[in-house]
Amino acid sequence: MKITKAVIPAAGLGTRVLPATKAMPKEMLTIVDKPAIQYIVEEAVASGITDICIILSRGKGVVEDHFDASPELEQKLEASGKTEVLETVRAISKLANITYVRQPAPLGLGHAVNCAKSFVGKDPFAVLYGDDVIMGDYPCCKQLVDQYEKYGLGCVCMKEVPFEQVTRYSSLKVDHLENNVYKVTDMVEKPATPELAFSNFSILGRCVLPGEIFDILADLPRGAGGEYQLTDAMKILATTQGMIGVDFVGTRYDMGNKLGIMQASVETALKHPEIGEGFRAYLKELAKSL
Repeated sequence: MKITKAVIPAAGLGTRVLPATKAMPKEMLTIVDKPAIQYIVEEAVASGITDICIILSRGKGVVEDHFDASPELEQKLEASGKTEVLETVRAISKLANITYVRQPAPLGLGHAVNCAKSFVGKDPFAVLYGDDVIMGDYPCCKQLVDQYEKYGLGCVCMKEVPFEQVTRYSSLKVDHLENNVYKVTDMVEKPATPELAFSNFSILGRCVLPGEIFDILADLPRGAGGEYQLTDAMKILATTQGMIGVDFVGTRYDMGNKLGIMQASVETALKHPEIGEGFRAYLKELAKSL
């Protein structure tokens, strides 16, 4: 079945990057000239997604405003003859059919995804974590969509992390299938010690799930941190029917982390068609003083 729906959980408070996120949602922090969440939406669209549900919390209306039309701004740009900028602004509101659902309390990623149940229905759907911007020529979400269509099983994107850091992430039990694709048969969210980890493969930022995940979420107890963990629901899928893990191709930036934000900005600026050359020259000169 073709996957055309995606859910983007973006209700987190962004406490790791305060004070920047005191009044500005972390999803709206810019990478050169676009907010982080626009890169995520564009990735979804490039993966064949046409309908997106963004999960928000109180005080994040600016996200809705960003993807809405802006008649006053558009009229001013048109009157000024700024045609190229005008088309860029207009294109944002036409990226996809975007709806919004509010998560009433910060009860975890599983709870956030469950808020999209009426939007998703019984269809398979993609989940793109609002903290993670993943860049590359082969959209990360598309890598999962392609494997879902091949195997008919839920999929997660994953990477190896240092074993000493696995307690901060999830840990997957995997068997190699082909190339960068694995069968996932079990998982644990934030193992108490590295010794309790299945492997150092962790889920990072993206998954594709069948509609029956909502039946699992409906009966899910609270997990790590007293929250409803999506990993705990996916564990049931993995142990009962198996899932697919894709060691994804691309560069991930953690937008809930100050260093991740700076890395995304610098590396994107170097490739930017407008400022790339000048920024590279600036860095080379700056590097002489480091």
